[in-house]
Amino acid sequence: MNQLSHMTWEEVASAVKGGVQTAVLPIGATEQHGPHLGCGMDAAIAHTLCYDVAKDTDVILLPTLPYGCSIGHSKRWPGTLALSPKTLIDVITDLGDWVVSAGIRRLLIVNGHVTNDAPLRCALEILRAKHDGFMVAIVPTAQVSPRVREAHFADAEDWHANDAETALMMHLHPEIVRPEKLTAADDPDRTDGCVFSHPVNRTSTNGVTGMPSAATAEKGEMLYQYMREDLTALIRKAITEEAPLNISYEKSILNEL
Repeated sequence: MNQLSHMTWEEVASAVKGGVQTAVLPIGATEQHGPHLGCGMDAAIAHTLCYDVAKDTDVILLPTLPYGCSIGHSKRWPGTLALSPKTLIDVITDLGDWVVSAGIRRLLIVNGHVTNDAPLRCALEILRAKHDGFMVAIVPTAQVSPRVREAHFADAEDWHANDAETALMMHLHPEIVRPEKLTAADDPDRTDGCVFSHPVNRTSTNGVTGMPSAATAEKGEMLYQYMREDLTALIRKAITEEAPLNISYEKSILNEL
């Protein structure tokens, strides 16, 4: 496996020259996950999933970014360490610049935290405009495929620390789970019909949205199998993808008239 943190610069260069031109960047968050889950859950799932998938695909696995845009969780519950959207945009853009400098042509950002999505999309726009031909994709861990999405949204549309996330941790990282807290952790989704997007302190009494009491390690094992299989298939497809047209970003059509 090509794990950048364990590789020397000579090994990185050799891998790229040998045709490994796709990198995977796992990103999560450090934030409250109710009374029953540790604050590093999002980073844990992003890292574990990408690590396992990298063992079966021809990619370079970049170190996991454990911080994300978690400002919507408010300061009501301690444990959240959040980046502002503009900071996350800058971090991803800077990292992308260095990925390009290593000769890598494709970057898949595997996102384990929902509200990272908007800053990540902004960074994607900047990187592909800045580096002609550089391909960037954002893959949410909870929406790798329809069956994965269905499981995550089963108990709440605005889910957080819910059945799916709790089950995954029970299977993958039981040390993160506090089983004795599960029964009292359930909190309903109060966002149905809302026009505005409200911060978590105004939608949840305990930082949870969903039904973690329904979680089991067996459900987590099945869901993780789906996530691993479906992300592996997606990355294998991405490794060989080229743009539909080979036309320079900088070349104006006026030059052809």
